[in-house]
Amino acid sequence: MPQTVEAINHAKAAQVPLIVAINKIDKQGADLKRVRTELLSQEIVVESLGGDTLEIEVSALKKIGLDKLLEAIALQAEVLELTANPNRDAEGVIVEAKLERGRGPVGTALVQRGTLKLGDLVVAGSAYGRVRALINDLGEQVKEAGPSVPVEVLGFDSAPEAGDQFAVVENEARAREITDYRMRERRKRLAVAGQRGSLEQMMSNLKTAGTKEFTLLIKGDVQGSVEAIVGSLDKMGTEEVRARIIHAGVGGITESDVALAAASGAVVLGFNVRANAQARDAAERDGVEIRYYAVIYDLVDEVKQAMSGLLAPTRRETFLGNAEILEVFTISKVGKVAGCRVTDGKVERGAQVRLIRDNVVIHEGKLSTLKRFKDEVREVVAGQECGMAFEGYQDMRQGDVIECFEVEHVQRTL
Repeated sequence: MPQTVEAINHAKAAQVPLIVAINKIDKQGADLKRVRTELLSQEIVVESLGGDTLEIEVSALKKIGLDKLLEAIALQAEVLELTANPNRDAEGVIVEAKLERGRGPVGTALVQRGTLKLGDLVVAGSAYGRVRALINDLGEQVKEAGPSVPVEVLGFDSAPEAGDQFAVVENEARAREITDYRMRERRKRLAVAGQRGSLEQMMSNLKTAGTKEFTLLIKGDVQGSVEAIVGSLDKMGTEEVRARIIHAGVGGITESDVALAAASGAVVLGFNVRANAQARDAAERDGVEIRYYAVIYDLVDEVKQAMSGLLAPTRRETFLGNAEILEVFTISKVGKVAGCRVTDGKVERGAQVRLIRDNVVIHEGKLSTLKRFKDEVREVVAGQECGMAFEGYQDMRQGDVIECFEVEHVQRTL
């Protein structure tokens, strides 16, 4: 399902291990082999197929395999040494926050270290307050919450933001100092952030970093359109530049999509869909660009044009002519000047030239002087004689050949 694919993409972006719970095994016609095979398309190889991703067969309705799932989570935590000290001041992350009538600002906190207790003074982002109540996932009031326990926290002076880190501090003065500093820093970031997730800025960043990848997140109205867009963008890729699609799905652009784009530095492309209010606010806050399209060709052409800007231009040489050195003269204040006869083509002032001796290139540079008799001329054609001098080079000999050519830099396209 699309939400499963989205969850897998989030886990990959965060570089965390996965445990797959294959649900509804009690349902008539359930095909567990098909589920395992479909996971391969997302580069998830489960243990039964020789991979390293744990998979547990469960039924939420009949409570089958739930104990095995808990054991697998505990085993994975033990292998990764995911331990926390409960005997210290609490720290963690705000998962969700809202304003509720009658209860005020409420933050859903996940304790990561230490133990959160009633009466603790907590700072979360630019919000702080004393814990007035803790409510667990069953809706019951509790006196404390240890590591890995999610609780609703009442007592903040304002609603914190999802993703904010929270910590217990020693006194109110320290809490005010921290929140004031964070508010100042946030204002500075908003002032200079601009559109750091725009295609133009991404081009600049990629050129500087030398990475030839465009990171995109695509949402469309139907699966067929999304597949067509992804297929078209994949075909455009070359060895030098390609589109890296971190997530592609069906439906409107959500706050979760914006969070994934912000974490990956991606641009969000919407085809016949729009972002909801929360996603728009999050995009504005995090500096993520959202672009909307109604025609697939417009989307593909715009990305193609931006990607073409990352290709190094092709250097194309155009041969103009050859000249043979008949005599070398030394002129005061000028240096050595070669008396030449143009044997084929023409020689132009300002063009690139090579000095060739015994079929070996000795020097490459530009002409500083091109004269016919005493006059400076723009070009000399085959059969005519002229005087030539090089910029910053004097070692010319009788019998050397001067090759004249133009260099043109051609912008490549995909």
